[in-house]
Amino acid sequence: MKLHEFQAKALFREYGIPVPRGELAESAEEAGSIAQRIGMPVVIKAQVLRGGRGKAGLVRRAASPAEAIDAARAILASDWKVRRVLVEQALEYERELYLSLSPDPVAGAHLILASAEGGVEIEDMARSAPEKIQRVRVESMRGLMPWQARHIAFSLGLKTETARKVAHIIEQLYALYAGRDAELAEINPLFLLPDGSLVAGDAKVAIDDNALFRHPEFSQDSADFDSDIAREAAAEGIPYLQFDGDISLMCAGAGLTTAVYDLVVDFGGTVANYLEFGGPNYRKSVRAMELCIRNAPKVILIVTFGTIARADVMAEGIVEAIGRLRPACPIVTCIRGTGEDKAHEILRAAGLQPLTDTEEAVRIAVALARQAADREAGETGASHGGRA
Repeated sequence: MKLHEFQAKALFREYGIPVPRGELAESAEEAGSIAQRIGMPVVIKAQVLRGGRGKAGLVRRAASPAEAIDAARAILASDWKVRRVLVEQALEYERELYLSLSPDPVAGAHLILASAEGGVEIEDMARSAPEKIQRVRVESMRGLMPWQARHIAFSLGLKTETARKVAHIIEQLYALYAGRDAELAEINPLFLLPDGSLVAGDAKVAIDDNALFRHPEFSQDSADFDSDIAREAAAEGIPYLQFDGDISLMCAGAGLTTAVYDLVVDFGGTVANYLEFGGPNYRKSVRAMELCIRNAPKVILIVTFGTIARADVMAEGIVEAIGRLRPACPIVTCIRGTGEDKAHEILRAAGLQPLTDTEEAVRIAVALARQAADREAGETGASHGGRA
């Protein structure tokens, strides 16, 4: 679960990480009043759960309350469906740093990334100048040791007093990360001000969905979702993305789902939704199909490859879902993995054709969707002709 910047910065304050003075506004006029109250200049930031705000013109500097009103009005009227903006004091700084904490699943540990050059795309720096990024692993059982925080800070080439302050912020960031079951805690940029103080210019925090039962303080507004279906899927713990095409994807595995999406587009089709019901959700076939059907797709394409998530169990769930929900559109299945032979028997008995080649399944789904679209176009044309 991703937090908005204003939510992440509230956590930063709680853990003693300095942030700029700022307040949330829901209208352009309110943004102007806040700007007047906290003092000029200010920065107006869209509060949306998407990246690329700066490039999209959703982060704007204002030198007066009138400019703040104009900036907020433009941001709230954008195509990004912005409902709130953060009005924050603009800071003059000497340099920008980067800090982040995230899991390292391969090592079974946690990874701290730090760089003396913040405010840039860390992925680009990792490719072009990896030597500029400090990487330190933290053992889960021991946690962050004070010497590790100091080692990271001094490795950035900072002056002694600044390094000590950075080490303290690293320790506080880790306390937040561990204490709130975060999957990501990032400061980019961490501003070094002319007076030697440090302030988190931006904040990104993502909470592990599996730990949300321990954190009732976190909840997402319905406006954070692209659709009611996406909101319901999130409540079920089912990864879901809303699109406006013809083919609903029910796939097991995020990587497989993404690959199938690309194949649909490559073969000339369009995707209605991306739904991933693998992993812990592989027994949720009925609920997953119910969510897909609400998109009124022309085809439901089911592609899975299960190891721990058994293919035969998924096939049983799919057949149960079809029996209970009676979808009006065709179902195309490509079920592979543990229990595959049994899965195919179950599908055949239900009148479904079990495919084993993903590309073939996608081609069939795209063809069926195209046929349905042509049929609808023909019916519409005939209807219009009849009225004429």
